Amino acid sequence: MPKKTNTFLITNKSNIQYLSDFTGSNGFLLLTKNKTYLFTDSRYTQRAKTSIKKGIKVIDMAKETLKDTLTKHKINSIGVEESDLTVTRYKRFKKLLGKITLQDISGKIEKQREQKTKQEIDKTIKSQRINEKVFKEIRKIVKEYQKSKNPLKRAPTEIELAWKIKQLGNQYGANNVSFDPIVAFGQHSAIPHHAPDTTKLKKNDIVLIDMGMKYQDYCSDMTRTLLPPKPTEKQKTIHALVLKAQKHAIKHIKADITGKKADDLSRDIIKDAGYGEFYTHSGGHGTGIDIHEMPSLSANYTKQIKENSIITVEPGIYLNGEFGVRIEDMILVTKKGNKNLTLQSHQ
Repeated sequence: MPKKTNTFLITNKSNIQYLSDFTGSNGFLLLTKNKTYLFTDSRYTQRAKTSIKKGIKVIDMAKETLKDTLTKHKINSIGVEESDLTVTRYKRFKKLLGKITLQDISGKIEKQREQKTKQEIDKTIKSQRINEKVFKEIRKIVKEYQKSKNPLKRAPTEIELAWKIKQLGNQYGANNVSFDPIVAFGQHSAIPHHAPDTTKLKKNDIVLIDMGMKYQDYCSDMTRTLLPPKPTEKQKTIHALVLKAQKHAIKHIKADITGKKADDLSRDIIKDAGYGEFYTHSGGHGTGIDIHEMPSLSANYTKQIKENSIITVEPGIYLNGEFGVRIEDMILVTKKGNKNLTLQSHQ
């Protein structure tokens, strides 16, 4: 078996950003034992020199190749992120590097990203505060229409509210949304990842909104399901059940619990109530530079969740042809428990 390398080629864009602050569309990092290099093209070299982390040498890839640098350092083995590379790009590196051995280091940087620094936590909290501010405006639009007795008042559409979320996020200080917002009226709320369309809000629709903001490129994520002015008993029961399951999970999640056990905390309550088959997705995920990061709250994730991970907790029940309910908060995992980073009420 070849000796493990201490030289890494980082091609995943989020990993590059995490390690260097570089956000250009073309570039990769070379991490050697004593030095870090950013290879990019002439469009980005000047920008990179003034914006990336200190101590990283910027190289114009038209003037010095990766192989030149590896030869200079007498490196004969390098780790690559195989899971990020297309077959074509992998073959290109293989051909370029000749006799240099390639080893797979997929997931190595993602594991490092799992535990957040204080600065990353602060950015995430700021992101969520913007998210909540935007949500309050959107909820106000929904409630004002549903309570209005004016027959001429125009009903908003799903896609209009989705665009409004983006607009308000920018207005309140977000540099982007974490993902395209999900706005689902009535029966559409039973589709977990419904794509907003021109459906108009009805006076007694249940409304599911899943949204997130980026603040300095760190993501927030929150889902709220708004009951209509006159909810049915079934709607109230399902909403209360999902909220009970979510609160139970949040109460018991702490560092070193496995992702599977964290998922089971909410799933078992929903199963015991007879709705297990209608809870059709994982119970949560890590967030950071990417909206979906390690760890995962799912049956297949048997690894432990680490201290200072930021995860979502988002049980849901989806009754096809009727309605759906999902409630999602973000929490910071600690040694003894967790801190809920979401202040927004559940209605």
